[in-house]
Amino acid sequence: MKFTGTTNYIAAKDLQIAVNASIAMEKPLLVKGEPGTGKTLLAHEIAKALNKPLFTWHIKSTTKAQQGLYEYDAVSRLRDSQLGDKKVHEISNYIVKGKLWEAFEADERVVLLIDEIDKADIEFPNDLLLELDKMEFFCYELNKTIIAKHRPIVIISSNNEKELPDAFLRRCFFHYISFPDRNTLVKIIEVHYPDIEQQLIAEAMEQFYTIRNIRGLKKKPSTSELLDWIKLLMVGKINAEGLRDAQNSGRIPLIGAIIKNEQDLDLIDQTKFR
Repeated sequence: MKFTGTTNYIAAKDLQIAVNASIAMEKPLLVKGEPGTGKTLLAHEIAKALNKPLFTWHIKSTTKAQQGLYEYDAVSRLRDSQLGDKKVHEISNYIVKGKLWEAFEADERVVLLIDEIDKADIEFPNDLLLELDKMEFFCYELNKTIIAKHRPIVIISSNNEKELPDAFLRRCFFHYISFPDRNTLVKIIEVHYPDIEQQLIAEAMEQFYTIRNIRGLKKKPSTSELLDWIKLLMVGKINAEGLRDAQNSGRIPLIGAIIKNEQDLDLIDQTKFR
């Protein structure tokens, strides 16, 4: 199996190498990068390219590692026992399988996305060391070990909000998705908007890079925000000439698509790009 990107996802050569290396090594691929550079979308496109099912586990600040394995619904079992339900005698009726369990018991190799792992508690990654390394875990309620039928292709995304433990990092293949160069960015735009005028691409990118390169920005605009901005320009029928005229008059149309906080808007005001 080789990943080379898809018609909807332009993957740089180093990213292709990282994905294929992690598959060959059977190690989780830990992907970091600026928000909006396609970390989450990568897993979806890998699944599409390799024709594999995708299991997605979105991590929140309250998520516990155990939830990815299974949860025992003791409350439902107590309620059913009070009602005299016969299924109460079979404990497996009250085991709620998590995303790892579902991926482990799949009849074919699947892609498992653990999305934004850095949102969880600092101990969260350590609590998954054995499961991601050995691809198995023990269910105490059923007194049996759950072993993966086929080792999943594991993609783990992180926005680098907190440091991950060394023991966890040792078990991963790491890749940082850099912001794409101009040629790659043009290809990404053309994939999403095949009928766009080349003049609009050139002018939009010129203004986008001018903004992105302003020193002191709290949040630099990302690829996804550029795509949103271009879509709004097309919907608003703003062509390259209109975009250029707007900049010459000291403003940038629909800037709220690419700038997301008032500090950066003030900074752009000071540089007279808006």
